[in-house]
Amino acid sequence: MAEISKSGNLLEVENLSIHFYLEEGTVHAVNDLSFSIKPGESIGLVGETGAGKTTTALGIMSLIPSPPGLVASGKIMFDGFNLLEYSEAEMRAVRGSKISMIFQDPMTSLNPTIPVRDQIAEVILLHQNINAAQAMERAEEMLEKVGIKKERAGEYPHQFSGGMRQRVVIAIALACNPQLLISDEPTTALDVTIQAQVLELMKDLKTEFNTSMIMITHDLGIVAEICDKVAIMYAGNVVEYADKFELFKNPKHPYTIGLFNSIPDIEKDEEKLQPIKGLMPDPMNLPTGCPFHPRCDHAMPRCSIEIPQQTVVNDGHFVKCLLSEKG
Repeated sequence: MAEISKSGNLLEVENLSIHFYLEEGTVHAVNDLSFSIKPGESIGLVGETGAGKTTTALGIMSLIPSPPGLVASGKIMFDGFNLLEYSEAEMRAVRGSKISMIFQDPMTSLNPTIPVRDQIAEVILLHQNINAAQAMERAEEMLEKVGIKKERAGEYPHQFSGGMRQRVVIAIALACNPQLLISDEPTTALDVTIQAQVLELMKDLKTEFNTSMIMITHDLGIVAEICDKVAIMYAGNVVEYADKFELFKNPKHPYTIGLFNSIPDIEKDEEKLQPIKGLMPDPMNLPTGCPFHPRCDHAMPRCSIEIPQQTVVNDGHFVKCLLSEKG
């Protein structure tokens, strides 16, 4: 059982910064990022491509390629310990057992030459003290849980559709009943119908196993379906953090509002959407002050100079924007 912190959180990411040192310069992929998750809770990391969502997840898993990547500062507290102080051997014991990750493309996560049952059993044998026959039996049970008949357990990844392969990956991730599941845009390559089925499956299994979850996505519809809390990310930082109902009802950061304005509304007769002008800044050359100010319709002169600090909107709702700061 996890050693929960005094605040009741299972995971606490504190002031995390991750940089990549290249010949061309330093990539500031994640910058002073903080968020937390309670047991059984789901949080959505939302933002455009390049916001630092996947890098944050790889940082938690200690999978940042080094060199050129380096965790420059911060803490990742899980199970009462700072994962950044763990050795590689200690992290191998954590990955798949206490923390699991589902990647975007299931074919890159599965070995094409090994039957899916054996791939699930491999994870179970690695982390649990059982024999091979018991691991195979457990693997078949996990396949049944994700909606794949055990008669197909001996088949290979190429014999499954994209949605079924994603179910196999979910079975592998949940095989050892991890306390935290990180899901990196798991439905990106799937059509809308299969996407809905996979999301419903993940929601049911999360409830059954009481697993905390980080859902990485750019789709606010997925957040509404799956998550309890939302962290809006921009240029490697969390610019707004709130309960999903509070965020959808009362968004405060201009970037968050821009994301909502760029979503089509079936109840409104609109000929054009309102896209956010400009592009995500180059992480090798971030703007001074607030990183969003070059794209912000409400930018003030001070926005290009001052870095916004976290402001409390109300209980559990935080925003980093000078417009929200008192005075």
